[in-house]
Amino acid sequence: MDKQPAAPGAQDRLLQLEEALAHLARLTEDLSEVIVRQDRDLARLSRRLDLLLQAEADRQADAPGQVALADQRPPHY
Repeated sequence: MDKQPAAPGAQDRLLQLEEALAHLARLTEDLSEVIVRQDRDLARLSRRLDLLLQAEADRQADAPGQVALADQRPPHY
């Protein structure tokens, strides 16, 4: 089984494809790291928001004689 000689420029084309594939693999890894970091940031911010909402609800519940902000009608009604 003899190998057929490569077409002119086939080696160059193969090298270009391998370089492009390596670039895409690196880009995929970089983007995956960004997604992981954003997921952590989103979880952290979500926890902070929950704490702030709970603190505000507690503050409003402790204020005597005031209607909780969540129970007030918007000004355009």
